[in-house]
Amino acid sequence: MLGRIGRFSKLANVPQPSQLTFRRRLSQKHVEILGNKYPVDEFTNVTPSIISKIPLRLHTKPSHPLDTLRGLIEGHFSDFSHVSSFSPVVSPFKNFDELSFPKDHPGRAVTDSYYVNKDMMLRTHTSAHEVEMFRKGEEKWLLTADVYRRDEIDGSHYPVFHQVEGARVFDATPTGLKEVMEDNARLEAQLSRTNIVIEDVPHISPTNPVQPGHDPVFSEMVAKNLKLSLNGMIFKLFGGGASQAPLKVRWIEAYFPFTSPSFEVEVFYQGKWLEILGSGVVVQATLDTAGVQNKIGWAFGLGLERIAMVLFSIPDIRLFWTEDERFHSQFQAGKITTFKPYSKYPSCYKDVSFWLPTNSTLHENDFCDLVRDTAGDLVEDVKKLDYFVHPKTQKTSLCYRINYRSMDRSLSNEESNHIHGQVVSELKNRFDVEIR
Repeated sequence: MLGRIGRFSKLANVPQPSQLTFRRRLSQKHVEILGNKYPVDEFTNVTPSIISKIPLRLHTKPSHPLDTLRGLIEGHFSDFSHVSSFSPVVSPFKNFDELSFPKDHPGRAVTDSYYVNKDMMLRTHTSAHEVEMFRKGEEKWLLTADVYRRDEIDGSHYPVFHQVEGARVFDATPTGLKEVMEDNARLEAQLSRTNIVIEDVPHISPTNPVQPGHDPVFSEMVAKNLKLSLNGMIFKLFGGGASQAPLKVRWIEAYFPFTSPSFEVEVFYQGKWLEILGSGVVVQATLDTAGVQNKIGWAFGLGLERIAMVLFSIPDIRLFWTEDERFHSQFQAGKITTFKPYSKYPSCYKDVSFWLPTNSTLHENDFCDLVRDTAGDLVEDVKKLDYFVHPKTQKTSLCYRINYRSMDRSLSNEESNHIHGQVVSELKNRFDVEIR
């Protein structure tokens, strides 16, 4: 389920590996991840900087804001199974096909996802393990994991982030319907004692339909159970005391390949509406693939960083990865505390302009991965300044501005020049560009 809302909601032509993107990896025979070696091929695009992050598992580090947030969510769903141990290396079939993703879905593209090779990839969402959890017979579960998506470089995006996936299934029988309705009554009674205002949409509608084969009444009650369960969790995370203004939550119709009806949720916090999570009634094909018969259920997914940045007032997503004790000493297990910035070092901007080889393209995510591999988290953001096609030669020119700024110390101009020189050198070596 989505942790970054709308990321997988549209269809597009799926780009295939290009010679320009992968020419730099021809000398590699394998990549090693968590002690396992995988052969490389024309699909391989996972980078050393990404591989270095895989063992860190920030969501399990005591007192880390992501671990604290995970614990609060697990505390709300205390009678669910809690899992956080799956390897991030999965097959594209497991990541996409088991969840009914269309063949031309953009998430499959090598420009969007990290491929170990054509047969294995780094999961792009925790839903990659949904069928596996259902197949094990789990009926109420939460799964927390690191997920990987190629992305731009700025203060709120990072190619590794963390999601919580939750699901619950019921017997599709009169007894199961009775269980859902009784649980709805219990949850409604709990919410009635909280200071929350909910702007809702119909549980099912012509534009957010019940699935073929699902009983409309049962599907509506399951969707209601989903909303009630998540409203309680949201209030636990964002709600204040009775004397404060009520917490405002609104539900929005959505589309995801793996749920119907589907919903997004927003919360009004610190003066603006924030996207929180995606959710819905699990598509029956997912349960059928898992071998789960005569069941109906719901699922949701949320991104921990997005919520933690708001709750802990953390201004830059790179801070979650810092080893600086000035960051970690501010947090205690199980407590939401406001982060106090310990420094704001000056920016150092460097531009790079270059011609691409004839009849070639360079995806922005390829450029950002090169910058991350070379400069790591010393880069705060990257912006494309110019795109130009020469009218006579038809060669393409690109210009990017890189903002070098450390979170932990001041970078001298000499040091940033040296790092930028390494970026330019790698750009020429990997992609055979001509620096302007």
